[in-house]
Amino acid sequence: MISCILSSMKIISFLIILVTFSSFSQEEDAWVYFKDKPASNIYLNSPLLMLSQRAIERRENQGISFDLKDVPIEFSYISEIYEATGISVKAKSKWLNAVHVQGTQSNIELLLYLSSVNSIQFVNRILNKSVSEKSTNKFKLEKITTVNELNYGFAENQIMMLNGDFLHDMGYTGQGIQIAVLDAGFKGVETFNAFSNLHDNNTLNGEILGGYDFVNRNSNFYFDMGNTHGLSVLSTISGFIDSQFIGTAPDAQFYLFITEDSGSETPLEESLWVEAVEKADSLGVDIINTSLGYTTFDNSDYDYSYSDMDGQTTFISRGAEIACSRGMVLVTSAGNEGNSSWKYISAPADVSSVLTVGAVDENEVISFFSSYGPTADNRVKPEVLAQGEKVYIINNEGNIATSNGTSFSSPIMAGMVACLWQAFPSKSSDEIKELILGSTDSFYNPSSHGGYGIPNFESIYNLLDVDTVKSSEIKIYPNPMVNTLTIESNQADFSIKIFNLLGKLVYNKNSSFSQIIIDTSFLKNGMYILKICSEKMETTFKIIKK
Repeated sequence: MISCILSSMKIISFLIILVTFSSFSQEEDAWVYFKDKPASNIYLNSPLLMLSQRAIERRENQGISFDLKDVPIEFSYISEIYEATGISVKAKSKWLNAVHVQGTQSNIELLLYLSSVNSIQFVNRILNKSVSEKSTNKFKLEKITTVNELNYGFAENQIMMLNGDFLHDMGYTGQGIQIAVLDAGFKGVETFNAFSNLHDNNTLNGEILGGYDFVNRNSNFYFDMGNTHGLSVLSTISGFIDSQFIGTAPDAQFYLFITEDSGSETPLEESLWVEAVEKADSLGVDIINTSLGYTTFDNSDYDYSYSDMDGQTTFISRGAEIACSRGMVLVTSAGNEGNSSWKYISAPADVSSVLTVGAVDENEVISFFSSYGPTADNRVKPEVLAQGEKVYIINNEGNIATSNGTSFSSPIMAGMVACLWQAFPSKSSDEIKELILGSTDSFYNPSSHGGYGIPNFESIYNLLDVDTVKSSEIKIYPNPMVNTLTIESNQADFSIKIFNLLGKLVYNKNSSFSQIIIDTSFLKNGMYILKICSEKMETTFKIIKK
């Protein structure tokens, strides 16, 4: 035991000596990946040590088990980095078992001598002995240009376009759903009248549950960083001025996280974003909205190329993919580069399990600035559209104003996701996303600019409401299905018909057996209506092919 300690001390001393003689080169950003999580059994046997009760219940309700990704990073590994080299950790990700560090190349490379370190990935990929194509354009937060107008009723268009008013009329306004908004600048949310529903429980049911400023590492998440982008984004979900303005989910509850440093564009913001999403997961958040995207940076050595937009390459996208696997719905803006030389979506909009939202104007025409797909590996992105041009928001003075950007189409959609999930809380995050995609107006004819089109939340509700009148004599499984669908009935003779959402009959068969297995491999992914009839009953189901 003593020899091990002495050996460790010798290694640390050796590293300190090397650091002393290292050259004073420019600082670099890098991700340091650890080999293991030695305390994993303790955490996995006691989930409350790493997740809130609400987060645990969300997992259990969706049948999602706990795994090694949920276990926090070994604290001694983090402290060892500073003790050995003096390098400070700027951000950390338990899901990727990695920390974000800044230091000279030589100092960072010394961390490979630590037994806890598995690998190091420099943000500047030239230092990783690889060269990638550079892009000259930068996708940063769009600047909000507002026109001070107080035109009554204009905000209703961005809700009615999605038939969100139907869900509101049914009493579903996001109550009981928790949304985390990751952005920059929320100053004014705590004081403006348009957000009184969030800090005055005598009005509506919405509430600010908490937040954190990951950029400045403090709890003052209302801090004014000279950017109120987050405030305006939040307003499209939660804003409420009686008879003048209403967001898509005014009764939802919120966590506000600052992850974006509006004064710069650096890879550290990716790591802060992942850290914030992990925090949201641990708190039990249901939905995350992020109106941010990354392609290029202030230091061009760190730039991504279009080939990196494959949902698996960038640090933020890898974190987003894990987040979706935890049972949350992640909604993100496609980006505003549709009219630039970059043109395409950004990260994390390239992730397959993220709901990526493009923008249309008030007449449902795709906005020229809305970023194009597909992803680098040829998947449909963006997937859905919502109003993002001439959209009504609350501005930095607390007034109703108009603005442009997919930064607003995304939270408008996130609010509607909250209302839908409130209406059907037993649905999983994957099912919620599939339902939204299946209701779009261009599901069978997606495009690189508009994806599958504009969802219809009224049609989703009507389809799901059919499921509440099921015959106990019929069982269907699995649903969602992949290539087969099994139907079991108490009766031997029944007919089976499957219709697509346009009402076209795509399958028709009579069965003389109590059980039948249907080959559904010929169906395209999406939502269908299954109709089963016999002499004594007629039952309709909503089914999903994925």
